[in-house]
Order: sequence, then C-alpha cells, then structure tokens
Amino acid sequence: MRRFKDNALSAAFLVLFLVCLAGQALAGMLDYNERQLVDGGEPVSFLRYVFSSDYAVDVAENWQSEYLQFFMFIMLTVWLVQRGSPESKEPGQAGAESDEQQLIGRYAGPGSPAWARAKGARLWLYSNSLGLVMGSIFLLSWGAQSVAGLASYNAERLTDLRDPVGWGSYVTSPDFWNRSLQNWQSELLAVLSMVVLSIYLRQRGSPESKPVGAPHAATGVEG
Repeated sequence: MRRFKDNALSAAFLVLFLVCLAGQALAGMLDYNERQLVDGGEPVSFLRYVFSSDYAVDVAENWQSEYLQFFMFIMLTVWLVQRGSPESKEPGQAGAESDEQQLIGRYAGPGSPAWARAKGARLWLYSNSLGLVMGSIFLLSWGAQSVAGLASYNAERLTDLRDPVGWGSYVTSPDFWNRSLQNWQSELLAVLSMVVLSIYLRQRGSPESKPVGAPHAATGVEG
C-alpha cells in the first residue's frame, strides 16, 4: 500500500491513458465502420481496426505533438525565463547552471545517481538524458505518423481510383502537415496558457501552482 501511495500519480495517469486509448480505439472503429457503410464498404472488427493505419496515424500524431511539447518546454526553460511563473527559473539564472548548483562531479551527494559523479561523455549524456529521450520519442512518433499516415492516405487514394504516392511526396503534402500543425499549435497554446495563467492564478496544494499568498512577481516558487 505504501508503494502504491508513493507512485499514485503515475499509476493514475497510466490507468487514465489506457482507458482513453481503448476508448479512442472503440470510438474510432465505430466511426470508421459508419464511413465504410456509407461508402458501400464492409465494416471491420475491433482487432482489425486497432492494427489498421487509420488508428495508428491518429495515435502517432497525438503522441508526437505531446512529446514535442515536453521537449521544447524542457529545452527552452534552460535558457528562457518568465517572471512570475512557477514553471520558470528566476530571472538572471538562465543557462545550464554550475556543477555545484547541479550537484554533479565533486559536488554530488550521497544519494546522487552514479552517473552524476562521472566525467566526460557519460556526464554529458546523463546531464541531457531527459531532453534526449523526449526528443527521440518525438522523432520516432513523428516517423511512425508519417508511415501510418502514408498507408492511410494511399488507401483513400486507391478508393478514389488515384495512384498512390511515395513517402517523400507524402511528408511534403498538405495532409501530413495539416495533421502535424493542428496538434502542434494546440500543444504550444496549452503550454503558453500554463506559463502565463500560473503567474496570476492559484491552485491550492498543487506543485504546479505558487502558494496562494505568493506575490504575482514571485518566480520559480511552487506550492
């Protein structure tokens, strides 16, 4: 029970993620089958839809935009600040910070990860591991979107008796960029809203908010 309480936040989001993923699959199948019947086609089973390019491209395009959001937020907050936001470092503290501030090398503590005491490439890799992993997942998801989107796009073209296109033509097509940009703009707006609204608004007890009585100009302070 103690272990569950200590990991309740990640467990809750994992359960919600799986529920939403399954719900998306069910709703997507029903929508797909409805369009199939209208177009004179045959409906498909749930399992067949889950392994279809239509489902894959919808999942991948959302994943890549989410990881792009986190990657950009992680990297931009190293060098850019927003006075008054708990999501930002204080003005004047932009940058990668000193070894002492980051508790690396000879400043590492007893509980510091082993790689925090390393030198050279190992230390650089661990020091940037979060951004590297988030960026890699974004690129992989974007690549998966391009492959699944190509298959879905060509299936529609064949249905309309048009010739299929290659990967290079698809990733430069309006369909691919419409799918990408409509997700990017919403994610960037969400981050912008969080950064700015958290300057003036509060949520008592949340670490994503400043304490209720904190001044609006207080920066990098979490409740």
